[in-house]
Amino acid sequence: MNQIKAPNKYNTDKFTIFLAGSIDQGAAVDWQNYVVKHLSDLDVTILNPRRDNWDSSLEQTKDNPKFKEQVLWELTAMEAANLIVFVFARDSKSPITFYELGKFSEQMEVAVLVCAEEGFYRQGNLDIYCEYYNIPVYHSIDNMLVDLRKIIDSDCRI
Repeated sequence: MNQIKAPNKYNTDKFTIFLAGSIDQGAAVDWQNYVVKHLSDLDVTILNPRRDNWDSSLEQTKDNPKFKEQVLWELTAMEAANLIVFVFARDSKSPITFYELGKFSEQMEVAVLVCAEEGFYRQGNLDIYCEYYNIPVYHSIDNMLVDLRKIIDSDCRI
């Protein structure tokens, strides 16, 4: 497994997974690290937007070069991925994750899995959205990881 964190360069010569979801300026649980650990034995590339050294006090404007670099890295990495995993952590709001799910789930050029942890405040909306668009939705990361490993092992797209 090869993990690439923002804003580092990457290539997509292997099956590539982007970890989209709750970060909330670093306040959300680090579910990305949990996923990486559970997939560490697989021959995949994981694109992880969670930086080890993110400064949550940065002004979030297009004129801020660090912020712009992060957003552009995330957008291009999602476009490059074979599969995007969206995780809506129980105790987060994740407004950008909602936007990203809407954008990338309707493109149908990339496979999508969604995990809305049990108790997420808009779980019902996500359940309905995913059912409508035939997107697999899980209520625990562990259950999602079981199917994700099957997808990777069979090297297929959803």
